[in-house]
Amino acid sequence: MSSNALGLIPALECHDLWKTFRNVRREGWNRVVSQTKAVQGINLILPRNQILGVLGPNGSGKSTLIRMMATLLIPDQGSIEIFGMDVMKNRMAVRRLINRVSVEASFFKKLTARENLAYAAGLYGIPNRAAQQEATRILERLSLPRAKLVIPLENLSRGQQQKIAIARALLTSPNLMLLDEPTTGLDPTSRREVQDFILQVRADHDATILISTHDMVEAERLCDQIAIIHLGKFVANAAPADLISQWGEGQGLEYAFFRLTGRDLLSDEEPS
Repeated sequence: MSSNALGLIPALECHDLWKTFRNVRREGWNRVVSQTKAVQGINLILPRNQILGVLGPNGSGKSTLIRMMATLLIPDQGSIEIFGMDVMKNRMAVRRLINRVSVEASFFKKLTARENLAYAAGLYGIPNRAAQQEATRILERLSLPRAKLVIPLENLSRGQQQKIAIARALLTSPNLMLLDEPTTGLDPTSRREVQDFILQVRADHDATILISTHDMVEAERLCDQIAIIHLGKFVANAAPADLISQWGEGQGLEYAFFRLTGRDLLSDEEPS
């Protein structure tokens, strides 16, 4: 699909999206089955070149929502379209337009950063030399020294691994980036560098970005819109200033979040 065609339709649409997990546990000799409704009737339209933040306590459904958008989970009901393409019917085509960075980035830990990036580039048909040059440029922008590229991933810090995950995602110049808590585990300086780079990517590559975060300051700084999710449902979706004006009573985004959810951001755990 041409870039002109992509610009005529929303980057992302979700219609009446549901996802339920079936949980099985043992109580003595009995097998107990229960269900967790992780996502319940989500509707969303994300215009191109916008940054949408998704805020919610652990267990609210935000990571499940992102995994469905990334074609990693199948919705029980409803539809997701990426630039007009259904994610289930056009899975491979959609994957060429998106990339995802998770709080738990997956790597070959015994291989170096350079080897991991070369492997990822090969999956997308990107020549190794071009991929290495671009990865080096990105990592230098994120203040990761070149010397770290030849060290096995298992010997790098959590923050350094996360920067490499971001570089890997950007190698393909995705039209839509799905960032699931990308700055978790980073020190304040690295967090700021990643935030600056996200804004630069949006400006330079006309990218659309969906980001989940626990950082209220980060959400206010980066996001054009913020959707607050609670018990699998959006309870608000508006510009940060509008959320604060309507729900924050002059006390900021965090107070608005508490009023809308009655929950702490870090309470409970998300269903896997």
